[in-house]
Amino acid sequence: MDCGTGMYFRPSSPFLRVFAVSACVLTLGGCLGGGARDDTFALSAVAAAEGPSAKSRQILVPEPTALNALDSEQIVIRLDRSEIQYLAKARWNDRLPKMVQAKLVEAFENSGKLGGVGRPGEGLAIDYQIMTDIRAFQIETNGGDIARVEISVKLLNDRNGTVRAQKVFQATAPVGGTGNRAFVAALDRAFSSVTGDIVAWALRSM
Repeated sequence: MDCGTGMYFRPSSPFLRVFAVSACVLTLGGCLGGGARDDTFALSAVAAAEGPSAKSRQILVPEPTALNALDSEQIVIRLDRSEIQYLAKARWNDRLPKMVQAKLVEAFENSGKLGGVGRPGEGLAIDYQIMTDIRAFQIETNGGDIARVEISVKLLNDRNGTVRAQKVFQATAPVGGTGNRAFVAALDRAFSSVTGDIVAWALRSM
């Protein structure tokens, strides 16, 4: 196991793999990040989204739900359908669901199509909630390195508790290069595409 390369690692035997991942979790350093020398990354500004005006509507964007593997500051590498690891010497600058929430709020605000956009606790009179679940936010290495982002979205009518619409959004992007920056740039492109699609769909569905 070599955790100093800035890349994900893959021990040769199942026992070594489990031991290596466990050791890194316990130390909060090395392979799974958390050390002082980790590269820290943020998601960039999202792409502009098209859609009809909904100036009479105010929406709430709660923090997305996610499985434990994604509900952290670690950057996920999926080696196959059942095995994941984390990108070495790299981390998000906050928990992934919190970052996704912030960028969704920014994307809806940047559209200029809504009467108001808020987070829980901000006191808006809400018409709809944008309920999201992060199903994938990872680099996949089986068959070539690609970034995959998948987010399930429900448009919830806050006044009567019914689901107005729901849809799963997904995008991929090839990793164009090597190293941590290339991995994160691909994730950023896939997420930007998904975010733009979510905003446009929500505006049409209100």
